[in-house]
Amino acid sequence: MDNQITKPETQIQWIALLALAILLAAPLGIFGVQMVRASDPYVNNVLSLKGNPVQGNAIFQINCAGCHGIEADGLVGPSLQGVSKRKSPSQLIHQVISGETPPMPKFQPSDHEMADLLNYLESL
Repeated sequence: MDNQITKPETQIQWIALLALAILLAAPLGIFGVQMVRASDPYVNNVLSLKGNPVQGNAIFQINCAGCHGIEADGLVGPSLQGVSKRKSPSQLIHQVISGETPPMPKFQPSDHEMADLLNYLESL
């Protein structure tokens, strides 16, 4: 009969093992997503280019300022001041092109336009 009842020590060990597995899986999952993004040909092409911040500002004014403000200090959308301190270049590219953050639309500029926009965002 003792074999049918799980001892408290065994339950604690299983809970600890499960917690450890979750703690290890989370960083590995995040690392995997970053590796997939880094291998994206579009992202690699954009990152290989030197963007023009003046052109990037023009692209921003046409496509982004309506929500993020003329000075990128927030309006309907959040402020983008210092955004490059919070997000890596590949994360910024993904944010712009993915459309995963409603109400931000999916936007796929050319490689050169994205490099220009990225350079502008990094200057904020």
